[in-house]
Amino acid sequence: MTAQKGKDLLVKIADGAGFVTVAGLRSRRIAFNAETVDITHAESANRWRELLDGAGVKRAAVSGRGLFKDAATDALMRQTFFDGAVKNYQIVIPDFGTVAGAFQITNLEFPGEHNGEVTYEVALESAGELTFSAH
Repeated sequence: MTAQKGKDLLVKIADGAGFVTVAGLRSRRIAFNAETVDITHAESANRWRELLDGAGVKRAAVSGRGLFKDAATDALMRQTFFDGAVKNYQIVIPDFGTVAGAFQITNLEFPGEHNGEVTYEVALESAGELTFSAH
């Protein structure tokens, strides 16, 4: 994969009619994590740790920071948080693929400087199985 533009990493939320891009995000991040299950025992070769294949909990975390830009997606994200709703999202990773599935907004912040604009920060945690489709 060659160098990609950060602006092409998109977070999209289901709005009932399809998926809309969460507007105003200046920075975005997705992280995948998997827990390990240690099955090391007295007969493990030279006491090297052994892990159980395919076990443990997998999760994805998405975070972003940006400006208020689109009243419709701002309202959708805000209401989704206050409802505690789990919604479907798509995370488009340029020249790599799209990760899709259920996420819940776990953090929503509104910072602002005295001589600057009000921004927002959002964090999502996966809430079910995710799918990946390559581009």
